[in-house]
Amino acid sequence: MRYRVLGGTGIEVSAYCLGTMMFGAIGNPDHDDCARIINTALDRGVNFVDTADIYSAGESEEIVGKTLAARGDRDEIVLATKAHFPMGEGRARGGNSRRWIVREVEESLRRLRTDRIDLYQIHRPDHTTDIEETLAVLGDLVRAGKILAFGCSTFPAEQIVDAHHVAERRALPRFRTEQPPYSLLARGIERDVLPVVQRLGMGALTWGPLAGGFLTGRYRKGRPVDLTTGRAAINPGRFDPALPTTAAKLDAVEAFTELAEDLGRTLPELATAFPLAHPAVTSVIIGPRTMEQLESALEAADLVLDDATLDRIDAIVPPGTDLYRADGAWQPPSLTTPALRRRPVADRAAA
Repeated sequence: MRYRVLGGTGIEVSAYCLGTMMFGAIGNPDHDDCARIINTALDRGVNFVDTADIYSAGESEEIVGKTLAARGDRDEIVLATKAHFPMGEGRARGGNSRRWIVREVEESLRRLRTDRIDLYQIHRPDHTTDIEETLAVLGDLVRAGKILAFGCSTFPAEQIVDAHHVAERRALPRFRTEQPPYSLLARGIERDVLPVVQRLGMGALTWGPLAGGFLTGRYRKGRPVDLTTGRAAINPGRFDPALPTTAAKLDAVEAFTELAEDLGRTLPELATAFPLAHPAVTSVIIGPRTMEQLESALEAADLVLDDATLDRIDAIVPPGTDLYRADGAWQPPSLTTPALRRRPVADRAAA
């Protein structure tokens, strides 16, 4: 396993990061099995573990905390978690405000059974909270020793730049990492996010290398898709082969499958190896639900994609192109709120 410095922090992390979104009620409810997955990954050289408060409503953090406490080698592990999404019912139980972040850091420390979080990430932007407010409280938490470094997750390039400029103007600590979705089918961040991350000296921890299951080999052109189970049941429109957008993804999957076979590897191995070829990427988050899925991901660790292979990939899905939009990828209010992009009816005419 290779190790790289995380965003100029001096913290060395493995090229694979163990993502734990699938631990707990929403994925694998067997705590002992999840612990075996964590222990196997750490024993195989992974030293970076990423979780979030929202994953199974805190259960994932509890599984991670219990497992790491039993190992007794906390100082050898880089532990990351995140906050932003609502935790339970009621007002002010989410977002990026000082009030919420201070509270949720304490909750994560409790669930993780640790005295500090190595990397604390803001899970999504919050248009109701000034970024200065968020950076200020994160800086206070660093000074208090409760977090050691902080970053953002799934922020658009313009908000990363804005946060950087605010930090400079107000003499505040800045985001050191960004965690964006990136895969063979989702290459949009190559246009802006990854160049910005490089220019600002940030680390990039990419998630979703299997593109929501499309790059597992489970969904293939010309084969029936069961829209009643798994991810397809949650969002059938995303997987319906009759839709042109899905058909385009399935065409690309066929081409990538052929490419993987030419390399003597599997499609998931090709998909997991791809993000690490980009010079801006520090670590790729693998998020297994089962031991089999972990082993499959680890099999790709020695796969080197040469220039000829990357040229073939570019020919299938050109650089900067998104055929797939990751579930949960942030969308700005200017797109999601009609009132922000529609004038009052009386003002829409030219005369």
